[in-house]
Amino acid sequence: MGEARKEAFRVDFDKRLRLDFHGAKVSTDAGLFPYRELDDVAQLTKSGAANLFDFRTGRNICHSMSALLRQSIYSRLAGYEDTNDAERLSIDPVMRYVVGGRAADRTAASTSQVSRFETDVLTHPDNLNALMTMSGQWIDRIRQRRATKKLILDMDSSVSETYGQQEGWAYNGHFGCTCYHPLFIFNQDGDVERAILRCGNVHSADDWQSLLEPVVKRYEDDPIPKFFPGDAAFAQPEIYRYLESHHYG
Repeated sequence: MGEARKEAFRVDFDKRLRLDFHGAKVSTDAGLFPYRELDDVAQLTKSGAANLFDFRTGRNICHSMSALLRQSIYSRLAGYEDTNDAERLSIDPVMRYVVGGRAADRTAASTSQVSRFETDVLTHPDNLNALMTMSGQWIDRIRQRRATKKLILDMDSSVSETYGQQEGWAYNGHFGCTCYHPLFIFNQDGDVERAILRCGNVHSADDWQSLLEPVVKRYEDDPIPKFFPGDAAFAQPEIYRYLESHHYG
């Protein structure tokens, strides 16, 4: 198939970009292009970055909020969990083009730039609130293009190990380690509707209402069947009463 093609494959988000085979220009992360195509069609990172507060000032700002958000997300999608990897990824041809903007013509963000974005910019209180609602907003954008026939919300906690004297860390006997004990809500497609970071020693169902209410409110006008598998720590009468009052099975 590839040999039969007369023209190189092109993507829609950047018409300058062609996919072809040249041994001298190699990237192991070409699989990021379909993610970027979906991102561009649904305007995911662009809309997400628009809700982030940018308090940076001065003339030395190299990358936009949307570019930094893309690089942070796409690095994780490609399996790079450490911001130290940005040093190499900043010159990777695929990463440069999926990030876009200045990166396409020069380089993507360096390790120090990505680290400042994640540990300084994103931790601003306004941005923490924006991050909590971002995944739900992205799901709504996809639902505008692909209708949902039913909704199944599943709430579950998880473990995130900590090292050193981190704020909010605590020993959790169930997991057998010092950790945070985050709480998540997933839908039937496995998408994260909302998440909250909690101290390591809280009960699995702590803060369930503050996490669940905004998700229920987003779907309250949608006339589709709605369900909630209330099991384990979430098999509680108050959770059942709340959900039944909002017509969840």
